[in-house]
Amino acid sequence: MTTTLTPAPNTATTQHRKASRAAGLIPIASGIVVVAAVALPWMVNAYLVSLAATALVMAVLAMSAQLLVGLAGQPPLGQAAYLVVGAYTAATLATLTNLGPILLLAATAAGAVAAAVTGLLAVRVRDTTFLMVTFGIGELVHAVAGQWGPGGSEGTHIPPVVALPGLAPMVRPGWVYLYVLACTLIIGAAVIVLTRTRFALLLRAIAAHEPRVQATGHHTSRLLLAAYTLAGAIAGAAGALLVAVTRYVSPADAAMGISALALAAALIGSRSMIGACAAAVLLVATRDWVGGLLSGHGSTLLGVCFLVLAYLPRHRMAGLTLRRGRELP
Repeated sequence: MTTTLTPAPNTATTQHRKASRAAGLIPIASGIVVVAAVALPWMVNAYLVSLAATALVMAVLAMSAQLLVGLAGQPPLGQAAYLVVGAYTAATLATLTNLGPILLLAATAAGAVAAAVTGLLAVRVRDTTFLMVTFGIGELVHAVAGQWGPGGSEGTHIPPVVALPGLAPMVRPGWVYLYVLACTLIIGAAVIVLTRTRFALLLRAIAAHEPRVQATGHHTSRLLLAAYTLAGAIAGAAGALLVAVTRYVSPADAAMGISALALAAALIGSRSMIGACAAAVLLVATRDWVGGLLSGHGSTLLGVCFLVLAYLPRHRMAGLTLRRGRELP
């Protein structure tokens, strides 16, 4: 009697094939999402278009928080401070020019400078202490904006933004949304490229085991300061997009709730920048759209969502330290 042995399937090969198939579906899914996003102004009413533009602004701010949480393992609770720095910079510059790209670049630079200065204090500490220091920075910026910002506690208005030279100011919500969408895609592409660099690998190594990185001769505080500065630049860009959407900025935009929403989005999508952006969109929709359907209880609903997330195993507050490596987006 002859027994024929069938070779066992190679588990590693099977998993590799599944991963390859999943990776091949990502560009297709991304393309479908982008097409749907571009077509949105022709599919829904003006209110939902404005809401989508606001969600995109929060998605950019979530990328700023994710750069620190997902790569460096440091949870920030003050990214709204740099959003407001960028927004006030754009609003002040709008008295001279309302050209959107100029306002965006100026706000990005202002956010980076503000983060570089305050980051000298923030990067000296780690984990929960880092969370509290960034919270304190956010509250200080909130107070300063109320005392010395243009318009004081009432805030200030700006004229409609012009997307490109020679075009008319963007008044209709659909054009504003498309402008913000284009800027968000450009910023997102740049951030994803950044996450694939050696700099990102070093940040992940710091999150996993900082003493070992120091032992190899790297200055971890300098690396974290660079990451903090880049995160501030992204948040500043979000500020310029915010004033393009609302044509208004006030100290309320630096409130802790804005920073908390960005941090929550980063934690929900902790494995990827795309996940953080999607989480930000869902949280804004929950707060503003679903909350509106529930007689204006958006903040209550959002608070319940945060409580649920806090008690999920991977999102416990103790996990805010995130002292482990992260996967690529």
